[in-house]
Amino acid sequence: MSLLQSILPALNRNAEPAAPAPVAETAPADLGPTVKPVYQVRETPEAYAVTVHLPGVAKTGLDLTASADEIRVVGRRAWSRPAGWTPLYRESGDETFELVLAHDRTVDTDRIAAELNDGVLRLSLPKAGAVKPRRIAVA
Repeated sequence: MSLLQSILPALNRNAEPAAPAPVAETAPADLGPTVKPVYQVRETPEAYAVTVHLPGVAKTGLDLTASADEIRVVGRRAWSRPAGWTPLYRESGDETFELVLAHDRTVDTDRIAAELNDGVLRLSLPKAGAVKPRRIAVA
């Protein structure tokens, strides 16, 4: 055993990427294996702010759909393995990202705004008028 192997025993040096993640239960059949991306949700009185990390995904590979009770984010990477390339180690595989955020009709789906920069998707999910806090005047 070399010194490097004894220091980093968990370092995966396989030429093939790791086994794909299991297919999400609600994923359409054409997606294949999917991975849930890292995301954060913050709430303000007016909206929900969602940040989704999609490394390697371009705008052309992003599919964002909003229905009455869920927001679905699907991100496909456009990267392909170069001919004759043998990886020593890869941080992530080539699986498709999929995130499904369910809501109880508290989001105004007509006013959703999305922005993708450098693999980070930022969503603004405005709250529906009925769920926003409002001030009530007392007579």
